[in-house]
Amino acid sequence: MKLALIGAGQRGMIYSEYACFKKGIEIMAVAEPDEKRRQIAAEKFSIKEERQYPDAEAFFGEEKLCDAVIISTMDKDHFRQAMAALEKGYDILLEKPISPDPKECLHICEEAEKRGRSITVCHVLRYTDFFSTIKRILDSGELGRIVAIQHNENVGNYHIAHSFVRGNWRRSDTSSPIIIQKSCHDMDILAWFAGSEAKKVSSFGSLSHFKEENAPAGSAARCLDCAVAEQCHYNAVRAYLPVRGSWPASVLTPDQTEEGIMEALKTGPYGRCVYRCDNTVCDHQVTIIEFKNGVHASFTLSGFTDRVCRTMKIMCEQGEIRAEDDGNIVEITKFSSNAVDPVEKKVIRTAVPRAGHGGGDALLMEDFIGNFENDSAESRTAIKNSIESHIMAYAAEQSRLTGETVDVDELKEKLMKECHA
Repeated sequence: MKLALIGAGQRGMIYSEYACFKKGIEIMAVAEPDEKRRQIAAEKFSIKEERQYPDAEAFFGEEKLCDAVIISTMDKDHFRQAMAALEKGYDILLEKPISPDPKECLHICEEAEKRGRSITVCHVLRYTDFFSTIKRILDSGELGRIVAIQHNENVGNYHIAHSFVRGNWRRSDTSSPIIIQKSCHDMDILAWFAGSEAKKVSSFGSLSHFKEENAPAGSAARCLDCAVAEQCHYNAVRAYLPVRGSWPASVLTPDQTEEGIMEALKTGPYGRCVYRCDNTVCDHQVTIIEFKNGVHASFTLSGFTDRVCRTMKIMCEQGEIRAEDDGNIVEITKFSSNAVDPVEKKVIRTAVPRAGHGGGDALLMEDFIGNFENDSAESRTAIKNSIESHIMAYAAEQSRLTGETVDVDELKEKLMKECHA
């Protein structure tokens, strides 16, 4: 098996490094507009000069060169690049979201089916031991049927400032709304746990804090020029310098010396005041979902949390599950008949992650590579299994903007008509 890397950002490099250094797979081409990133990938994977492309168009302009491609570019590029890859006959590992446009998601899925190609979507949470353990408990029936789910995505104050205020995913018009970009993961988990398609979706949220009217008095456009930076919680120097060499500082520049970080803060987007960026996405959003099988779910994403983690409470007919992925803890409680009988409770500590995203990155790659080697297998996150999460996230954003509850079947019918118009 041979792979090509389309987009040599952090996520694409993680997948490629696992394939190359853990599985012995050749990364034989890279397409990346950023020259430094392209050079780093070329050196790391010993890619020949003639297989180093300045953009995806140049790569897809060649005849088919390998077995599959890893597409890890900006959200709005996915459709064009995935369709080009399918036309050339490549199988695809596709970073989420499939596309910010649900019609494009449907187009890609149909094209893959028509051409007999496989697309694995990087919904890495399904592969983690944490979420897989919860799914096994629910499917066992030991707690009866699911009645309701409460799910929180605690984005974390420094994470939202980095990725969704200063970073690449700060604007809906250039990437995608935060619930599509960040939380299609969570929509996927909710649909997976509920074992049902969504029926109705309502959502509320806004950009409430990271805007100019909340900037401290005397602050400046950039942290290094700011007279009140030392008193600001979101001071970029404080955010990045102590963690240089690791995320999120590693995103700023390949030069992870103190001098390199300071230069990036002086000239790059991550040195800007969080109250004076051009960000448009929500910093908090609440979504209510009714599934067709009667399960109800509430989902909250928020940047106003101390930790970066996911927490859940799943209420079933005969017991409940409380879980948090930060500590890999799943607590199962079976109901007692009264207030004096002992409660049957069990705590499971799931496996300590051996790679990013709770171990999901590594297991995603194992699945992707294993399924390529076994033509009869289907990925746990094959594109046809991932479409529902994107429709749910899109419905949530439409509800937030219009103030109306979205009937998901009506939305799907409308999208399919537009898709085939």
